[in-house]
Order: sequence, then C-alpha cells, then structure tokens
Amino acid sequence: MGKLAVLSLSFAALAVLIGERVITLRHLILYHRELSQNYLPNCHYVEGIECGAEDITILENGLAFLSTCVKHPDLPSYSDDPGKIYTLNLLDSKIKIKATNIKGDFDKDSFNPHGISLYTDDKDGAVYLFVVNHPQGKSQVEIFRYDEDENALQYIKTIKHELLHNVNDIVAVGTESFYATNDHYFTNGILKLVEPFLSLPWCDVVYYSPQTVQVVAGGFLLANGINISPDRRHLYVADLLKHKIVVLEIQKTTVLSHVKEVDVGSLCDNIEVDRESGELWLGCHPNGRNWLHQDPNDPPGSEVIRIENILSEKPKVTQLYSDDGSVIVASSVATQYGGKLLIGTVYQKALICDLKL
Repeated sequence: MGKLAVLSLSFAALAVLIGERVITLRHLILYHRELSQNYLPNCHYVEGIECGAEDITILENGLAFLSTCVKHPDLPSYSDDPGKIYTLNLLDSKIKIKATNIKGDFDKDSFNPHGISLYTDDKDGAVYLFVVNHPQGKSQVEIFRYDEDENALQYIKTIKHELLHNVNDIVAVGTESFYATNDHYFTNGILKLVEPFLSLPWCDVVYYSPQTVQVVAGGFLLANGINISPDRRHLYVADLLKHKIVVLEIQKTTVLSHVKEVDVGSLCDNIEVDRESGELWLGCHPNGRNWLHQDPNDPPGSEVIRIENILSEKPKVTQLYSDDGSVIVASSVATQYGGKLLIGTVYQKALICDLKL
C-alpha cells in the first residue's frame, strides 16, 4: 500500500473518530434539548446580586449564605471586584443581602469563591463556613468561623493539597474535615477540554482531614455538586455530563460504597438537601448548547429539579422551575426555606420565588 493510501486511510479514520466524538459530546451536553417555560409565582430578583451567586446554603434558622462573583476565564464577568460572601435572612420580609466582613490575615483582593458548605459544631454551637477559593485560578479551601452578632467571618486557615487540584464543591463533616469534588483531572487548560471530548471518567471525590487526605470515589465524567444526607450516612454527587445524581454510602470516612444513580435529565450543578425531608434540590443547566455559545441574545437557561425519596426504589424527580434565560441565566443552585425558593446563578443574578408545594 502506497504512502498516499496510508495517509488517506489515516485521515479518514481520524475524521470518523472526531465525528463520533462530536456526536457523543452533543449527547452529553444535551445539545438538542428544548426547554418549556415553567414559572413559579411572585418571583423577583435578589437586589444587589449582579455577578452571580454560584452556591447558596442555609442555616437551620433561615440565614442563607451566598457565594458571589466567581470568575472563570471562559465565562462572562459582570464585575471586576473580588468575590464576596453575603448573608440573607429568609425570615425577614425585606429580603435584603448583607456583605460579611472577613476578619484576620486573609487576602480579600484575590478572593474568588466557588462552592461553599456550613458546619455547626455540636460541642459549642460554633458555625464554620468552608469556601472553595480560586485565587489566580488555583484551588484551595478556606475555613472561617461565623460571628452572627457582627455578620463577620473570622479567617481560620487555608487548605492546599495536590489532590485538591480542581475543586468545584465541598461538604464539611467536621471543623477541619470535608469531602470535595474535582471537576477535572488535568490542570492544563487544553487538556481540560480533552477530558469531556474523549469522555474520560477521571473526576473524583477527595476526603480531607488533618490526619488523612485520600481519593475516596472516582469514575465521574464531570463531578460538580456534593452534599450529605441529614443522617450523614450518604453522599450525593452530581455527575453533570452523565445527567445523574450518584448516591454513595459512607461506611467509614474514607470508605464509600456505590448505592445507585438517579437520572435527572439535565446538567445539574449544586445540590442542597432539606434537613427535615431529605429532599434534594438541584440547580441545573437545561442544555449545553447555549452554555457553549454564550450568545447574549440567546443566553443559557435555568432549571430547578427536586428529588424526593432518593433512597427508595422509585425516587420522584420533579421539575419545579424552568426558564430559557429571559429571566435568569445559568442557574447553578436552588434551595428552599419557609415556602420560598432561592435560585443562584454562575455569573448573573439570583431569584427568589414562592413555592407551590
């Protein structure tokens, strides 16, 4: 066989491979999915949030914490200011955010907050806020202690580790321990793009404590949100590109067993868990087409999904809100408290609505 024929066959094989990969990637990002509007009553924007509230979590007393203004080189940014953590009292009819005051030896100018988690110490009732931070594009975890009287975050420590290389979200399980998701295996920008293109299931979950740092679960295409059941016996992980929530049982802190996977039919980001009912609330991206194009005239939409009885044989998956981007762009988190639904986005606004339950 001549050299020309070999080259022709090689190029043909490469073209077939690329074509197959493009088709697969379009399936993974739900490229062709169309969205029907599904609104809730009495929705309005949370005043003061203009550059996203990528993650939101709520204390038992109704005080919500909002992680705002995360910056990423591939995404729009509506503010040059550093990121901030706001609080919002959902029992207050005024629905007014307050910026927390960060105290201690902490670099506020490079603060780039992403996923967050709250932990209340049973011993003394102290509240700790864990924050995934990306200063200069790096990944590290900040631990603060919250002072409610002053609405202040007292900086405690920064955690860095080679296993915490692309941290997306976090769930605290102690005053210095947590589980975290890595949403990519590689740290190089080009290689990060290769991962989804080749469908490499190399994302993982890492357990961290001062004594132990270990990968405890893997095989995710794109591991995003993570949270824990009210009885603290199960972890829930959002595998965004598989359109599933993965349920893991915590046998020991570093030993997890795979229980099941629940289809959600959307690209779900962060997970919030209702303390009383155990329901999962998911902020999701309805399709990846608009996310990739980032066309301001056809922006990414938003979707909120609830999962009831996730540990049963037949979990109930319900879409509670959906929008094509005309109201709210790129939802990443949803959580409810006192009949109100709070929806955050990666880089745009935050919305609060009445729930029809």
